[in-house]
Amino acid sequence: MANTAVALTEIVIDQKPDGASPVLRGLLGIPAGSGPWPAVVIVHEVFGIEEQMRKQVEHLASLGYLAVMPDLYSDGGARRCLVATMKAMRSGTGRAYLDIEAARQWVLARPEANGAVGVIGFCMGGGFALMTAASGFDAAASNYGMLPQDPDDALGQACPVIGSYGATDSSLKGAAATLEKSLTRQNIVHDVKEYPNTGHAFMNEGPAGPVWFRPLARVMKMGPNPDAAADAWQRVDAFFREHLQPPKL
Repeated sequence: MANTAVALTEIVIDQKPDGASPVLRGLLGIPAGSGPWPAVVIVHEVFGIEEQMRKQVEHLASLGYLAVMPDLYSDGGARRCLVATMKAMRSGTGRAYLDIEAARQWVLARPEANGAVGVIGFCMGGGFALMTAASGFDAAASNYGMLPQDPDDALGQACPVIGSYGATDSSLKGAAATLEKSLTRQNIVHDVKEYPNTGHAFMNEGPAGPVWFRPLARVMKMGPNPDAAADAWQRVDAFFREHLQPPKL
C-alpha cells in the first residue's frame, strides 16, 4: 500500500561526468520510514519539472522508491534547452544523457538506496527511458514515450522494459505494437500495454504545461484517464518490485 507521507527536496547533483550540466538541479522524493529502498530516476515531460511532474516524483516515493528527477533544463530553462534536449533524445547523444547518468550514480550513492535502480519517463522522458534502458539500469518504464529510430538497435541489450500507451494518442500511433514486436524479437523481458479510449499524458492527475497550451491539449485529446492511470501504475509498481531487487552479496 502506498504511503503518502513522503519528503520532497530540491537538490543539486554535484558529482557529474564531464559534459553534464554545470549546475544540475533536480527533485528528490524520499519515502516515509527507513530504507534501504530501490531507486528510480524519473525523466520529466517536455514541459520540465512542473506541477504534474512533482506529483509523479511524490507518487513514486509514496510507493516506496527513492525517486530522483534531474532537471534536464538546468542550464537555461525550457526555452533555451528544449530543442537541444529533444534532439538528444532522438540522436542518442548529448548533455541530457550525461545528466541522467549523473542522477543514476548520485541516487545509487545515497545511503538509503538498496543498490538497484530503474528509470521511468513520461512523454519526452519516456523516450529517454527507452534510450537509456541499456545503460546500467535494472528496469525501464516508458509512459507514452517516443520510440527510438531503430528500436532493435537501441534496445538490443536493454534491461526489462514496461511500456504504457494510449490507443487514441495520434502522436504515437502504432508505437505500442512496434515496441512489443521489437522486445519480443530480442527476448527482452517486457510488458507493453495500449489502453483503449486513452490519449497522451493519461497518467497525469491534471493538465500539464502552461495555460496557453491547455486548449490545444483538449483538441488533441491529451490528458488524464484515471482508470488507465491506475492500471498502468499497478503494472509499473509490480514490474519494478520484481526487477529492482538489491544485488546479492
